[in-house]
Amino acid sequence: MIIDRLDTITRIPEDYRKAKPPAPASVKIELTAHCDFQCFFCATGSKLREKGEIDWDFYCRIVQEMHDAGVKELGVFYLGESFLSKRLADAIHYAKKEVGFDYVFLTTNGRMANAERLRAVMEAGLDSLKFSFNYADAEQCEDMTRVNAFDTVVGHIADARQVRDAVEAESGHRCGLYASSIRYDGAQQERMERAIEMISPHVDLHYWLPLYGQAGLTAGVRGTTPVAGNVGRADNMVDPLPCWALFTEGHITYDGKLAACCFDHDGSFNMGDLTEMSFMEAWHSKPFQELRQANLDCDVGGTACEKCIAYVDHDINAPRPDMAPQPVL
Repeated sequence: MIIDRLDTITRIPEDYRKAKPPAPASVKIELTAHCDFQCFFCATGSKLREKGEIDWDFYCRIVQEMHDAGVKELGVFYLGESFLSKRLADAIHYAKKEVGFDYVFLTTNGRMANAERLRAVMEAGLDSLKFSFNYADAEQCEDMTRVNAFDTVVGHIADARQVRDAVEAESGHRCGLYASSIRYDGAQQERMERAIEMISPHVDLHYWLPLYGQAGLTAGVRGTTPVAGNVGRADNMVDPLPCWALFTEGHITYDGKLAACCFDHDGSFNMGDLTEMSFMEAWHSKPFQELRQANLDCDVGGTACEKCIAYVDHDINAPRPDMAPQPVL
């Protein structure tokens, strides 16, 4: 189950609690930095970096390199929406069937995940597909994401179950289907009850996530109060320090940067350029070692992690980055 994998990766094994840990068990790689949603709780919609598509030759090289280094699980997404990538199925097929990753997974907002695309990614070997489902109805969906997509997403979740079952019957390959929702207050969880009932028959499991402050970039937006750091799922939160994301999971941007954070929307957590160095060289780079040691010491003052962990020490009511919507692709 997806929550078992999530809970495992958020607990830092003892042999990973060092400035130079082994290769991470899991890596997420960004096929595209573009997203068709502009969710208020996500800094992707802010104009904080250039957006683009991954270079295919770089993708193939780094994916093979990571597998050779001992990475077992590959997420074909990071900060962008991977169903906007025309090569999504190719990327999954390459990682799963040519390179041989044990587990290839994907999180999506679901808007572009129609039945044809769903079949393509499942036939390519996708092991897990999770829908990020964070709104109670069509009105709230448009308010939260700036896109009228509620009925489309609910329909695509139902399509995913039908396609999954068909592909499994044809080939024996079973893709896990999941959905997560952000529980940023009790009222929102209660408001979403009916919507969760609509999608639950079509997924293997639904679970809740807390509201993250996205490295401090969205803390305080719309009066919300995020948790400090990235503490895993809502029903099994871990301590924010040391942050597991620096030790057990890698994050690669479309332009080849190794990021130390799940939410590196502005390049503050760039630990190395993978177009110029190997994955393990960047994983063990001096900046990464120093940031990990600060986390192990539970003293991240003056580091890129400070605003995420100690956002309460900052003015959460200060003006936020420009949240002007981008064109919907």
